[in-house]
Amino acid sequence: MNVDDLVSDALREQAADTVPAPPHLADRVLAVRRRRRTRRLVSLAAASVAAITLAVAVPRLDTGGDDVRPASVTDRSDVIGHPDQSPPRSLIAAGDTVLSAFYVTKSVAQPNGDAVLTRTYGLLDQRTGTYEKTPWAYLAVAPGSRTAAVLEGELPARRIGMLDLVTGKVDRWIKVDRGVAGVAFSPDGTKLVATTYAKNPDRMFADHKQNVNGKDVPGPVPSRTGFTVVDVDSGEAHWHEVPIATDETGWFGDAREDFDWSRDGKLVHADTPRKPFRDYYTLDGAKADWPADEKGPVSVAAGVSPDGKLAAGAFAGYGETIAAAILDAHTGRQITTVPVQQLLAWADDKRLVAWGCDPKKCSGKGEFHNQLVLVTIGTGKVVPLSGFRKASDDYPGRWTPVFSSR
Repeated sequence: MNVDDLVSDALREQAADTVPAPPHLADRVLAVRRRRRTRRLVSLAAASVAAITLAVAVPRLDTGGDDVRPASVTDRSDVIGHPDQSPPRSLIAAGDTVLSAFYVTKSVAQPNGDAVLTRTYGLLDQRTGTYEKTPWAYLAVAPGSRTAAVLEGELPARRIGMLDLVTGKVDRWIKVDRGVAGVAFSPDGTKLVATTYAKNPDRMFADHKQNVNGKDVPGPVPSRTGFTVVDVDSGEAHWHEVPIATDETGWFGDAREDFDWSRDGKLVHADTPRKPFRDYYTLDGAKADWPADEKGPVSVAAGVSPDGKLAAGAFAGYGETIAAAILDAHTGRQITTVPVQQLLAWADDKRLVAWGCDPKKCSGKGEFHNQLVLVTIGTGKVVPLSGFRKASDDYPGRWTPVFSSR
């Protein structure tokens, strides 16, 4: 079956499906409304992409606390891009996906000789449709992009804040028994998996040297202790012990090895240095088999398409050709390629947000002279979403995107 057949099947299934409204959070109610609207307009998607080549203005909403509708919902444009902005200042979105945050990382020297890799976030303010600098050490955005789970520095933190992206205020704090340095929302937004650590995984320790380019510099110390499953409504939390994985030589890679969710939200997983390079666990902490629908390639950030048929593949270019692979999610077989560098998130079953670069504009300027783009499978149509990635006074470093559903 070729890619056009797969896309056609996906569109027919979308037309026949009905999506039940999730039981929790205004975030997911708004997300469901967005998905239903997207399905009604899917036949017009190609025309919409072709028509949008310049930045789309984002309306500034009136204040009103919880009564204010999020900017990512109020602006009904299928594609919202700002090719003149990097880092972005105004809302970027495509299909059912929104750039809900971005961050830059800077190594900050400490008095004792250590160094801390510190994140500076630009977080979407849903009232204004702009990205605002925040003080949080780590954050994750819920489905629907109305709420963020935030951690205070220095990590690990002993409480998780539930931040309203419209009001900009923390509605409540959820206390945890063990220090947390990473959080991720379940696909339905009802739970969090919080990765626990004994030490800050982003701290480089002077007494634990590593050799970089022939020079001894402060190095990471593995200290992951496990994961905590948190019920967002009640705040009830249960911790399970899972130390960081090592191989036969004791090599552990990065000290930060956070847990994330399976596609159906029934399991959590973390990467390992040994084949098959990922371990799955039940929410009760028991080791689990790989889910049947995740046995294909899942290492690329975008993962599997919403309908489960396609998977984002790795860079597949050669010479001066820029391309990323699109795979059959079940067999891992390459179906086609798209003219971008790195696939980041699915906008729908046919389009992806990616890092891309026009070879004529980025030739000789390095792999990081790229921008966010929207690419369409089958046509190779590329629409710029941001300016070329660069640092600014507020965000001194290359920025990394964080995506969530509208």
